[in-house]
Amino acid sequence: MSEETKNEAVEVPAKFKALIEQIEQMSVLDLADLVKVLEKKFGVSAAAPVAMMAAMPGAGAPAAEEKDSFNVELTEVGANKIAVIKVVRELTSLGLKEAKDMVDGAPKVLKEGIKKEEAEAMKKKIEESGAKVTLK
Repeated sequence: MSEETKNEAVEVPAKFKALIEQIEQMSVLDLADLVKVLEKKFGVSAAAPVAMMAAMPGAGAPAAEEKDSFNVELTEVGANKIAVIKVVRELTSLGLKEAKDMVDGAPKVLKEGIKKEEAEAMKKKIEESGAKVTLK
């Protein structure tokens, strides 16, 4: 944008001319710091309107459709480790040693790329045994 285009697009009131001139002399890093200070001072966010405008054209629906496969991750074993090992064996078809190693190595992904319904069912069953699970 040329100097003439900037001046034609926005008419600066006389009381702000000195301030605008100071801002024009600042480096990009100084401007970034100034924005942070203003955000903290007045409790506003300079990024919020931009983020809302970017998300407005129906971005919510495709995001839900994209996530059609999930990873089931055992995050915490809990107090009843034996019950968790039994459930992990049942759900993953692993042997006793492999299931124990997987439970001992928590956090650990138990299954990858499965449908939401199956992931939710696994999560419920494992959580019933006392462990904590996250879907990713």
